[in-house]
Amino acid sequence: MKRPHHNEHLVDSLTNDATIFWFRRDLRLHDNAGLYLALRDNNNVVPVFIFDTEILNKLEDSSDRRVNFIHQTLVALNETLRKIGTSLLILYGNPVDIFRSIHPRNVLCNGDYEPYARRRDDVVASILKEKGSALHVSKDHMIFEKTEIVKDNGQPYTVFTPYSKKWKAALPKDGREQFQTEKYYSSFKKIDLLSIPSLEEIGFHAASNLAPPCKIDLSIIEYYDQQRNFPALRGTSRLSVHLRFGTVSLRQLVHIAQQTNEIFLNELIWREFYAMILWNFPVVESNAFKPAYDRIAWRNDPEEFEKWCHGKTGYPIVDAGMRELNETGFMHNRVRMITASFLTKHLLIDWRWGEAYFAKKLLDFDLASNNGGWQWACGSGCDAAPYFRVFNPELQTQKFDPELKYTKAWVPEFGTSEYPKPIVNHEMARARALNVYKLALQP
Repeated sequence: MKRPHHNEHLVDSLTNDATIFWFRRDLRLHDNAGLYLALRDNNNVVPVFIFDTEILNKLEDSSDRRVNFIHQTLVALNETLRKIGTSLLILYGNPVDIFRSIHPRNVLCNGDYEPYARRRDDVVASILKEKGSALHVSKDHMIFEKTEIVKDNGQPYTVFTPYSKKWKAALPKDGREQFQTEKYYSSFKKIDLLSIPSLEEIGFHAASNLAPPCKIDLSIIEYYDQQRNFPALRGTSRLSVHLRFGTVSLRQLVHIAQQTNEIFLNELIWREFYAMILWNFPVVESNAFKPAYDRIAWRNDPEEFEKWCHGKTGYPIVDAGMRELNETGFMHNRVRMITASFLTKHLLIDWRWGEAYFAKKLLDFDLASNNGGWQWACGSGCDAAPYFRVFNPELQTQKFDPELKYTKAWVPEFGTSEYPKPIVNHEMARARALNVYKLALQP
């Protein structure tokens, strides 16, 4: 992949002895903790975004919707910065190499807690330290991070309910902290508008069905507990992608949830719970949280996996979910649970296969939440559904899509001779899964 040459001649003059704010998964100006600190405490702040080739080179789809979403967001962000009198400096490459080649006075950013990001930031920090500079990391897309919410004995929680109770008890009741970056916009370095490399220049192509705009719909949050489980309804916030890339302030959402709907607040806490688990137990990235579950004798039938991937299992609610995912990069959370349970229990296919497929397709892909959700469905996670709980897709459909509006929207051939027969019998699959799990989990 060829590196774009946009603005390269300006990199040294813009970054030398400057304060850099490094945008990552926080692509907004308002209520941005690290950006606020950069602007409040420094002058001539240069906003920088790096298209990280260590991440991009692993993406298989040249029309990856997430890259499209980031690109679209950067264009809008740059237009806002233009009105302030500055510009985003966009670089392309391995961040380690980039920071090795430039000499900023200071670099500020917001934390990223995934294993790759931790390794990358550690190396960047050591490089900057050798230059007499430093990497200052703020907390922005978490309310409580790392080991801020722990048991009384200092150990991390591994069960959600007590974690959530302590999380809520630690949350200020009298409003939220806000970072009013707008007060310090004059601290940005004055820069004429810089060009942004096209998608093609970074090796990608335009995609359709990008995320809906960032819109906080209070009526949806107000009735979230009543409507969130019905995929045919517009009953969820559709803000997960915006939380993932930081185009919305988590602090703002938590404040709204505090006033409006506790179930919605719980979903935001689940996100932090899984991030906390990944931080404290990084082994979950590739292994079961409960080691005994790594002994399960998965069938891993590649033909059945392909049918699951393409929504051709003969189980309509499962197929609807997979087709929605493939077509839009989104899947309703109730249906995520159904499809994950089906893959791991009905087909006895390793949860890591499903996790990896979701990681490729989901616009809102977040390693901690995706991993946590899959391990929950499989039963191998810290706070998981018990292994003997096997979702019955037919009963799930009757309960959550009784009029088949969602199912028929994505599986129009359902009920005709064109629709495939079920690839597995539910009762047989359930009995088989219980037996295989039981054998693996025997002491």
